[in-house]
Amino acid sequence: MITAQDKAQLEAKGISEAQIEQQLHDFQTGFPYLRLAAPAAIGHGILALDAEAQQASIQAWEQYKAEGHHITKFVPASGAASRMFKDMFEFLDADYDQPTKPAEQQFFQGIHDFAFFQALDDSCQVNEGRGVDALIDEGDYKSVVANMLDADGLNYGQLPKGLLQFHAYPDEVRTPLEEHLVEAALYAQSRGEADVHFTVSAEHRDLFQALVDRLLPDYEQRFGIHYHVTFSEQKPSTDTVAANLDNTPFRQADGSLLFRPGGHGALIRNLSDLSSDIVFIKNIDNVVPDRLKPETVTWKQVIAGLLVQTQQQAFDYLRLLDTGHYTHAQIQEMIHFVRHRLCTDVPGLRDLEDAELVAYLRRKLNRPMRVCGVVKNVGEPGGGPFLAYNPDGTISPQILESSQIDKGDPESVRMFAEGTHFNPVDLVCGIRDYQGQPFDLPRYVDPQTGFISQKSKNGRELKALELPGLWNGAMSDWSTVFVEVPLQTFNPVKTVCDLLRPEHQ
Repeated sequence: MITAQDKAQLEAKGISEAQIEQQLHDFQTGFPYLRLAAPAAIGHGILALDAEAQQASIQAWEQYKAEGHHITKFVPASGAASRMFKDMFEFLDADYDQPTKPAEQQFFQGIHDFAFFQALDDSCQVNEGRGVDALIDEGDYKSVVANMLDADGLNYGQLPKGLLQFHAYPDEVRTPLEEHLVEAALYAQSRGEADVHFTVSAEHRDLFQALVDRLLPDYEQRFGIHYHVTFSEQKPSTDTVAANLDNTPFRQADGSLLFRPGGHGALIRNLSDLSSDIVFIKNIDNVVPDRLKPETVTWKQVIAGLLVQTQQQAFDYLRLLDTGHYTHAQIQEMIHFVRHRLCTDVPGLRDLEDAELVAYLRRKLNRPMRVCGVVKNVGEPGGGPFLAYNPDGTISPQILESSQIDKGDPESVRMFAEGTHFNPVDLVCGIRDYQGQPFDLPRYVDPQTGFISQKSKNGRELKALELPGLWNGAMSDWSTVFVEVPLQTFNPVKTVCDLLRPEHQ
């Protein structure tokens, strides 16, 4: 099945034959559904911090920053913005010329309120000889949309979200990349240094770099800090092979295997490459103008401080276990911490022998750690926080997607429906152990939590394999704490008309 041509392809990508065999096996068997123990809820897997606890967490974070630890803001930014403009692409291809569907009408009704309006108007003046308003008066709506999407206009149909103009200010217009630089200065800088890492696609890396090179001196002067801005791409070794519908390898016209990006779960390797102590993870499109940043900054400090407090307690317990001198009461205290702070439990824990119990505690305490902000579920797409069974028989907090739930099991469907919160990708992660050594993060991935979807290539149907999601199965074996944060801290831009929401004006 593996030809000499295939072997050359695999070698060029850094993928082993065993990996391909496993991926083809995954296509045949599929991935198992996750077994739920319960939906996470306030008091049962989700913390709701009162004002005193919030303030204590903020103080812990300020102290941690003052100590000069290495902090990084990690922003997945490789996705193209094409999905943002799905409705507008359809309008261009429609057999009518007037805005008809609600999304089309909303776009043109609010067109002056988009931050990119002036750039769009300039593009129309150059390409059409008249501006947006004149084109609309003439009923030439499609020329306006074409100037927004096409390569000879703003090219927004092909650019990544991070480079689009999102927010207008009296004296400037900012992209999401710039808003993340501002955020880094406000809550993720330590001793005057701010480290920001963007994962980008190879085709857009130069554009990101050029924007940073042009803007960074101004932002450094504005905030009185020094930025370290770096970029990385998904590694070719994390690509996955495509399969035909009968689960055989999908081959292209020249006989070569077709590989596809492994999804955002591939970024666990980019994350593992960082030399940081603490890493903030937040999606590129979840940004707000300055007038709404104070609440975002406050809650980022809260969840970061809670991570620092929780991590320090785990480190203290591990150092105590290293001494070999601990009391029964101290062991019981550690059990309580693992069960109630980390919400991790194992049936029959009290039946373990002392040596087994200590080994269990050491394993559960000495893991990468994350604190995840979760918001009340109001129907937005996103992974939900649940307590789920793990391959080792333990129960712990996990972020699950709906595709991981067995829709044929009434009990699982009931628990999924009863979920009260979802995760908006608001994470703070500790990726070094209690001895200061970096964790090998790929070791903590649950490989049985991937995704299979159906796609097409040149008109041919195929199966695509996505790796376990970055904040789903890729962090399955991490210590996880869920904290309720205000819904106001979550303002994603999934469609272009989301930019017309008050939160983005």
